[in-house]
Amino acid sequence: MEHIKIYHSLAIRRGNRDLTVEGPADPAVLSRLEMHRELDAFRRPRDQHAALVEIAGLPEGRVILAREKDTIVGYVTFHYPDELERWSEGKMEDLIELGAIEVAAPYRSLGLGKQMIQLAFSDGQLDNAIVFTTEYYWHWDLQNSGLNVWDYRKMMEKLMKSVNMVWFATDDPEICSHPANCLMVRIGERVPLSSVEQFDRIRFKQRFMY
Repeated sequence: MEHIKIYHSLAIRRGNRDLTVEGPADPAVLSRLEMHRELDAFRRPRDQHAALVEIAGLPEGRVILAREKDTIVGYVTFHYPDELERWSEGKMEDLIELGAIEVAAPYRSLGLGKQMIQLAFSDGQLDNAIVFTTEYYWHWDLQNSGLNVWDYRKMMEKLMKSVNMVWFATDDPEICSHPANCLMVRIGERVPLSSVEQFDRIRFKQRFMY
């Protein structure tokens, strides 16, 4: 599979803030930027910064970021699923995970999440891939957002639907462990039927057991 990466940069004015949404980011450029101290949902900002640089350097990896001057204030990552997860079992070259999306608290409600994921799919650069994301309620910032679990889920669904990702059923135990968890998927228009069928077999494993 050819991994198409078409760089875009978008200047955004929000109030008195001049922001840039750009990507897929070059790892060398990314390494020279700083992480906002409140980008700590998954790990410490310094460690997350190192992870972003690593992902950006992968053949299939891409990092879309939002920054104010030289400070990263938000990011979205795309990469192959972790080898310990069921989604990697088919070793599909055209199955890409939208792994993380995070915006620093002072920059939320500015529409940066939507801008970043829409830029990621621009110019059809992921139309030859099945892109999925697994949404788990325990990753959501319910405390600071002031939203309950269902309103947060609606917010995440609306965000993913902005790039035509839709809810897909699965028997994955982690997703099934809570009704707010969900699997959302976008099947690119150039994805062959054989890949769609293989993905279906990964989504549902129990139906073949008696």
